[in-house]
Amino acid sequence: MNSLTQPDATGHFGPYGGRFVPEILMPALEELTHAWQAAKTDPEFQATLDGLLADYVGRPTALTFAERLTEHFNGPQIWLKREDLCHTGAHKINNTVGQILLARRMGKSRIIAETGAGQHGVATATVCARFGMECIVYMGAEDMERQRLNVLRMELLGAEVRPATSGSQTLKDATNEAIRDWVTNVQDTFYIIGSVVGPHPYPAMVRDFHTIIGRETAAQLKQKTGRDAPDVLLACVGGGSNAIGLFHPFLDVPDVRCIGVEASGEGLDGRHAATLTLGSPGVLHGAMSYLLQDQEGQVQLAHSISAGLDYPGVGPEHSWLKDSGQVEYVSATDREALDALQLVSRLEGIIPALETAHAIAHLPALARELGPDAIVVVGCSGRGDKDMGTIAQHMTSPSHP
Repeated sequence: MNSLTQPDATGHFGPYGGRFVPEILMPALEELTHAWQAAKTDPEFQATLDGLLADYVGRPTALTFAERLTEHFNGPQIWLKREDLCHTGAHKINNTVGQILLARRMGKSRIIAETGAGQHGVATATVCARFGMECIVYMGAEDMERQRLNVLRMELLGAEVRPATSGSQTLKDATNEAIRDWVTNVQDTFYIIGSVVGPHPYPAMVRDFHTIIGRETAAQLKQKTGRDAPDVLLACVGGGSNAIGLFHPFLDVPDVRCIGVEASGEGLDGRHAATLTLGSPGVLHGAMSYLLQDQEGQVQLAHSISAGLDYPGVGPEHSWLKDSGQVEYVSATDREALDALQLVSRLEGIIPALETAHAIAHLPALARELGPDAIVVVGCSGRGDKDMGTIAQHMTSPSHP
């Protein structure tokens, strides 16, 4: 099975993906699909995108050897793909730069977005400011409280941040509000979705904008180690955009293990966001995928200390990769993520986002399996500045030297 040719023409990854949306949105999705297909093969569009990624986003981002972390675990070699060094502090801007160029190409004048941790909202507000576009960002009221700094950043950039006060007041509810807005204003509005979720073509389009993470990793690893590919790629998974961007260029490379780490929150028998571990197939936000739901199909609330992982669904490509066994999915608790965050901060001088800390939390288990010659690349999806309030509330005495 060739992973690089997915999805099919109808936007399906096996049984997952597709379009489950109100009829009024179908023409907009068709228009977007055609615009994206044309842009992909347009040298002028690609040259503009490449220029912005280099001169505005700051790509390529570094591939950093984590020397002290490697020593701490007595091997394997641990390398960090530093998306935290992107402009705005997270990988999210790779995608928003691409989608704002599409919006302008399609003649749209109004941008809407949803955000959980605020990283996608800040990235969207940033590109709207760069191109002088109206910007409205929907955000759960609880997330606005947890990520107050990012709310201020969005407002400073000129965006209007609208609170979602229904349900759990987190990303799921913000997405519901954004979809309602899009249905009402579909003629002049472009919806910049922030992860590999939603109806076709969003999962494939957002993935394509983020595969630069994996392509850069391959080139940099060859230059620094002489190896064409690592033994293991490790990344956190909420919606899954950072992970799929890192994994995708390696999916059909023999002997490369891809591991996605979900948030098991208080533990798999408590409140959690482990969608692929404990969820089941269903429809959420316009696509078929794994999600957390009860026996009657009602969506269950997700929980994670990380606002960016606090989502009951996941990208449909991840669901297909789980079923096909091409990617392993594990989980880490809130406590394990906090311990990992403190460890990498003290040993490497890098404060990762709480999302990234979930991936790092799986390193002890990997280190017990792998020898010193093995190479592990960890996707550092974002920096931890935005999480300092949450970290301060939960941080205890460091458990590591």
